[in-house]
Amino acid sequence: MTAGVVGGSDVATAVYGGELTLSVLVTCIVAASGGLIFGYESTTSASQARIPACGVSQMKPFLEAFFPKVLRRMADARRDQYCVFDSHALTAFTSSLYVAGLVASLAAGRVTKSLGRRGVMLAGGALFFTGGAMTGGAVNVAMLIVGRMLLGFGVGFTNQATPLYLAEMAPSRWRGSLTVSFQFFLSLGILIANLTNYGTARVPWGWRLSLGLAGAPAFFIVVGAFFLSDTPSSLVMRGKVERARSALLRVRGPRADVDVELKAIVQAVEAARSSGDGAFRRLVTGREYRPHLTFALVLPLCHQLSGMMVLTFFSPLVFRVAGFGSNAALMGAVILAAVKFGSLILSTLVIDRYGRKVLVIAGAALMIICQVANAWIMGAQTGKSGQVAMPRAYSLALLALTCVQGAGFGMSWAPLIWVIPGEIFPVAIRSAGQAVSVSVTLGLTFLQTQTFLWLLCRLKYATFAYYAGWVAAMTAFVLVFLPETKGVPLESMAAVWARHWYWRRFVGDGQPTAQASPSIS
Repeated sequence: MTAGVVGGSDVATAVYGGELTLSVLVTCIVAASGGLIFGYESTTSASQARIPACGVSQMKPFLEAFFPKVLRRMADARRDQYCVFDSHALTAFTSSLYVAGLVASLAAGRVTKSLGRRGVMLAGGALFFTGGAMTGGAVNVAMLIVGRMLLGFGVGFTNQATPLYLAEMAPSRWRGSLTVSFQFFLSLGILIANLTNYGTARVPWGWRLSLGLAGAPAFFIVVGAFFLSDTPSSLVMRGKVERARSALLRVRGPRADVDVELKAIVQAVEAARSSGDGAFRRLVTGREYRPHLTFALVLPLCHQLSGMMVLTFFSPLVFRVAGFGSNAALMGAVILAAVKFGSLILSTLVIDRYGRKVLVIAGAALMIICQVANAWIMGAQTGKSGQVAMPRAYSLALLALTCVQGAGFGMSWAPLIWVIPGEIFPVAIRSAGQAVSVSVTLGLTFLQTQTFLWLLCRLKYATFAYYAGWVAAMTAFVLVFLPETKGVPLESMAAVWARHWYWRRFVGDGQPTAQASPSIS
């Protein structure tokens, strides 16, 4: 019997017989709740800084205490509205999380060897809880930044471990939908943060409440992780084969052939150990891992250069430039977050039925059309410096187009940045590959938050067209070079690369290997 014939969604059930059990649903939902951490914090603190998502940036007490220069710029009615928030101190505060997260995600790849994926998630939740308490009680900028860095360490750990945990726990047939749950909770965190910021914007100490509440999702993931088992692959890598079998029985159901799946995992781990090189060195230098390294770098570029992440962070600013008042700008950000959250439901229904590339095409078409339209509206209606009042009809059109753009992102690269890296890496480099992918994502987020306000100040309304060009280029690359992974067991993924018209010259001749599709006697 062969445990890795590549052919579609029936492969997983034909080989392993895994069911969508209540146990695997509960396990994946609890683990995916780690996305709340990143979603809530990336939105709230950005808001505090008046950059990313919305609210605390609108809170005068916070700006008076930590960033008074921004208030003075806001009071200057003659200033170019595209450049009001171009503050290095403000962007440094926001971006410090992503630098810390980058470092932590790289470290998490090594820590996983001793603690396992569950242990890394626990450590990430604990760090995040500590950082939330420190930023909520901050009395100076130094305390804010240290707390922000602790939050970044927590984000780096959870973002590295959770998508891999979901991919390894989920049956192949439903792996896409279950891994999307991480982005589902991430978007829920963004929505909750936007609503929190909107509700506390008029309270003098509201910024402390918004920042301090970051500890709530961290507490949930820490408590929930105590009741989870580690993934079978992680347990086998640490020599705990019997515990791995017990974990498979619990999540696959009584009718699943767990011994076949366990044997495939054991053989893949043994093949990985046969090389004396470390995982990171293999990923970077191994010819057979060239496609994996390529997409560990390219997928974060697709996600970040869509422009949607920075638009999410800076949406109140964009809406203010478009003519919305402060409160209306905050509400616009809430609406955008809600639309993105809702679009994930569509991606969950489609991803395991029609595949990943359908989502890429649909999302790219919506984003490009809306970005070009937004560039035209803002250029034609607000003037070169954004000082001309935009007619209400055009303001509403810009909000609607931005929401449609958000829906396109929410159904495509928002979930795919977590789904695809979690499934394309063989076990030999899985932790290292995910660590590189997450660290590149956070590194690019850092660069984007550092440069977006500068870019907006220089390119102005053409910023939207700039990102539309990137979406077109990156989408074309993915459609040509990324194979479809719908329904393919993780242990069989190498055969998919080996059959690709381009990557087969690096990976092999397309025949199953011990690492890809082990022969089960």
